[in-house]
Amino acid sequence: MLDAVDVALMRALQGDGRATFQALADGVGLSRTAVRARVRQLVRSGAIRIVGVLHAGVVGMEVLGHVSFRVHGPSGPLMEALDEREAVTFAAQSAGRFPAVAQVRVADDGALAKELAELRAMPGVESAEVFRASAVFKDAHSSVRELREVDLDALDWRLVRLLLKDGRASYADLARQVGLSQAAARSRVVRLLSSGVVHVTAIAEPSAAGANEQLGFGLRCRGDAEALASAVATMPRVSFLASGFGRYDVVGTLTASDRCGLVEALETVRAAPGVGYVETWDHLRVRKERRGGERPAEWAPV
Repeated sequence: MLDAVDVALMRALQGDGRATFQALADGVGLSRTAVRARVRQLVRSGAIRIVGVLHAGVVGMEVLGHVSFRVHGPSGPLMEALDEREAVTFAAQSAGRFPAVAQVRVADDGALAKELAELRAMPGVESAEVFRASAVFKDAHSSVRELREVDLDALDWRLVRLLLKDGRASYADLARQVGLSQAAARSRVVRLLSSGVVHVTAIAEPSAAGANEQLGFGLRCRGDAEALASAVATMPRVSFLASGFGRYDVVGTLTASDRCGLVEALETVRAAPGVGYVETWDHLRVRKERRGGERPAEWAPV
């Protein structure tokens, strides 16, 4: 398990994976040398990976749907099928009214309707209900930053692909690999980051980060769903949160190191002003969890 300083560094790197060691040191009150050693140990041990995440809009995945499945028979075959589907970014066997849940990311509502039709036709699926997200407030596996319009050339895409593999690659290394000066590489990377095309973040290994347990929840609210979502998204054990329409007004995920932590987190959500009906589903086994804008390395234009 990580100690308090490691957790603080991990959270800082989740916000800005390319933060300087000095900035990180200032935030935790240690020397730059000590922080550099801690970050390198976190990476070497596999506790975190510091990678670039493409904005979902760049790869044509702007629409997100949460799908709840009713299944007749075992849910394992459905999990295997969901694992193979490109649009599915998350899938889990669950306890509750629905034995399986999934998230899909697609280009538009037409593509969502097509994907749902294919999911409902899968063997073993009795029915599938969808929550269509209108706004994502928090996602530990994808960037929720605003995407600004920017023209990308072949050199930009080469830099993106390098950042997807190593989010903290030095400007000198990036420049050498794409054939630019260090100043030119830095300028392009800063533009990619500031425009929201790519976000460099720390992806934590769940057990190291104290996130062994996951619980999904859906809320129906009294009043403004987006105001409620904004408030709930600030809660520390909330790892995903979106507002939208369908069965629920808000859908989210809680993570904790144990069941007691989940209960405490759920009680905090229930106590939020504006919460009406609350439904939960236990993620018994996560079959697939992919970063929202993730694509195979060969996808990006060259």
